[in-house]
Amino acid sequence: MARIKTIARRTFLIGSTAIVGGAAFGVYQINRDAPNPLVAGEGEATLNPFVLITKDGVTLITPRAEMGQGVQTTLAALAAEELDVAWEDITVLHGPPAQAYYNSVFLGFAIPGAHYKDTAFKHGLRQQVGKVGKLLDLQGTGGSTSMKDFYERMRYVGASAREALKIAASIKIGVDVADLTTKDSAVIAPDGTIIPYVDLVEAVRNVTAPDVELRDKSTWKYLGRPMPRTDMVGKSTGTAQYATDIQLDRMKFATVRMSPTRNGMISYDADIAKKMDGVEAIINMGDGIAVVATNTWLAIQAAEAVDISWAPATYPADTAGLRSAILASLKGEANSTVRDDGDVSTDVAGTEVTAEYYVPWLAHTTMEPMTATAYFTGDALEVWAGNQSPTATRDACAQAVGLDSAQVTINTTMMGGAFGRRGENDFSVQAALIAKAMPNTPIRMAWSRKEDIRNDFFRPAIAAQFRGVIQDAKAVLVDGKIAGPSVFHISSLRQQGSIPPGPDRLHVEGAADQPYSIPNFRIAGYLTDIDVPLGFWRSVGASANGFILDTFIDELAHAAGTDPLQFRLDLARSEHGPSASVIEAVREMSAWTGNTPDGIGRGVAFTHSFGTPVAEVIEVEDTGNGIKINKCWIAADLGVVLDPRIVKTQMISGVIYGLSAAMQGEITFSDGMVEQENFYDYDALRMHTVPKFEVRLLENNLFLGGAGEPSTPPSMPALGNALFDLTGTRARELPLIKTFDLIL
Repeated sequence: MARIKTIARRTFLIGSTAIVGGAAFGVYQINRDAPNPLVAGEGEATLNPFVLITKDGVTLITPRAEMGQGVQTTLAALAAEELDVAWEDITVLHGPPAQAYYNSVFLGFAIPGAHYKDTAFKHGLRQQVGKVGKLLDLQGTGGSTSMKDFYERMRYVGASAREALKIAASIKIGVDVADLTTKDSAVIAPDGTIIPYVDLVEAVRNVTAPDVELRDKSTWKYLGRPMPRTDMVGKSTGTAQYATDIQLDRMKFATVRMSPTRNGMISYDADIAKKMDGVEAIINMGDGIAVVATNTWLAIQAAEAVDISWAPATYPADTAGLRSAILASLKGEANSTVRDDGDVSTDVAGTEVTAEYYVPWLAHTTMEPMTATAYFTGDALEVWAGNQSPTATRDACAQAVGLDSAQVTINTTMMGGAFGRRGENDFSVQAALIAKAMPNTPIRMAWSRKEDIRNDFFRPAIAAQFRGVIQDAKAVLVDGKIAGPSVFHISSLRQQGSIPPGPDRLHVEGAADQPYSIPNFRIAGYLTDIDVPLGFWRSVGASANGFILDTFIDELAHAAGTDPLQFRLDLARSEHGPSASVIEAVREMSAWTGNTPDGIGRGVAFTHSFGTPVAEVIEVEDTGNGIKINKCWIAADLGVVLDPRIVKTQMISGVIYGLSAAMQGEITFSDGMVEQENFYDYDALRMHTVPKFEVRLLENNLFLGGAGEPSTPPSMPALGNALFDLTGTRARELPLIKTFDLIL
């Protein structure tokens, strides 16, 4: 059977790191020592891992996953800007697992200190530390890092490729390189002769691409303006390929039913399932079972028919017990005091404000459940999966089936959402193990929605205690204690087998790193030792701490008798200019006055996360039949806006995700198991409840910030603060549906 994946009018196979059908150009200065995973075939040239030229046009290898956020469009634009390629000539493919595609930003997060305080030196230090990711094969999409990672890297790729093509053309036609120009996928001679890039494949084979300077921003024609999405035609026509679309000859379909207590399986009885017509195998997976059948629906029904006895959970069995454990950890020893300005123990005169907060467990609920296809032959394994970590997925699958990593091919498909969940490799490994149990048979494994929710890696519940002092209408003291299990520790132990030393800064991000000038300001983190499986949820620690800290800032503002927007502005202005500017921008956008008519409430919120300050104002209305959200204004500063339409869309997307959680998101536990199982009991914001949006993008930030996550944290407190303005009731716990009559 055919095992070679056909994409974009050409064969593209990366097994033992080979590409068929292309020519690659350019010198990648920053990562020059990383091996090139592309091997040239007959009549082809390959000089680096990113740019290919075929007879069909230009193919750009974009090393980050497309999960709906538009990342591959902007990555392609970064290279195309310097390459002088016509946009319509571009084909985009995701890169294979390879060291050359390492993430150069992830490890830079380990450098202590708030990002808003970064100087050019410290920013450079983060970049240097980030390069260690090359040695670790740290290839991953997440943390709002893609543009920060490739802002210069992809441009250098395009620039050096352009110059290599000019050198090749110079040799071919005997014209000095300095007299040649490039435009619309061609080299142009002084006499007007046009040499298309596709005609230079042979000539460029022996060219050493030079180091070149990047063009000035003022010359950009693709960057800085909306570009046609490279994924839109496929999605609009139904030809885009997700993991659920993989079709191979003789394919069988599978699902799994794994331990909902995350502690294994005691026994199971599959007699009923085995008798169902079309069920071909029941496989013991150790901590659960897999069913292989002639179609996915049958496999899911058969899996539900298996009578399974699960081992009890090792963590508290219900939501109340888990909450008690988190609250108890506040009485223990702090893991971190990342922010400790002044002296919060000093006796400061003024009005004291205290508050306790709680946010619940949350699931990712991507629209496309976890799905992967695997084909195992005994000496090779091929996997098709939407994943955020190709090298980690490759290595985990190889280990699971007893192969070397070089024997495993990972094909990264488009994803129907990820939000951090597809950074895990559990579902890909399951598909690989099922395929190993049925060698030479392609297996497409898909989870049910119930399995997807109950076996998620959750955003942890967080509890916090805050004390503040207002003096002369200003905040002079904030002392915050934040408790909950550690996402970083639990995920590190699961994925790397160890916990990095030092305080967990991720646990207090969104609170300890905020650009507020408060003379006595301490944020302490307390870690709860419970082993509920945790994972990186969109905006991670800031998703909880943004709500907690900003709600407390709002409480301080009201205690001070000060306009809450002006209160934040005064705190930020002397600390970080770009942060103050987004607060000023959202005031102007929303025509904020601090006064609202009866039946209307407005709330403002601000969070600096992932290098990007974001301020939001939300307006709510009491309709008499429930409270609805009318409008949301968003101001953000990413330093450089590479594609305004994509960035605005990401800002809106992040708010919708945050509002879904704020209004009704909650995972609860009973008997050690998650109680929710589908959208009817774990829902998202619906179209009729989505507010109108207005977005303004500023470019004052010194360094490029992220786009995918920074708008999520302030969305939750902005809604809570608006509801306080409307009703006079302060919600210190999420979801808000518990306190208010919201229209869902």
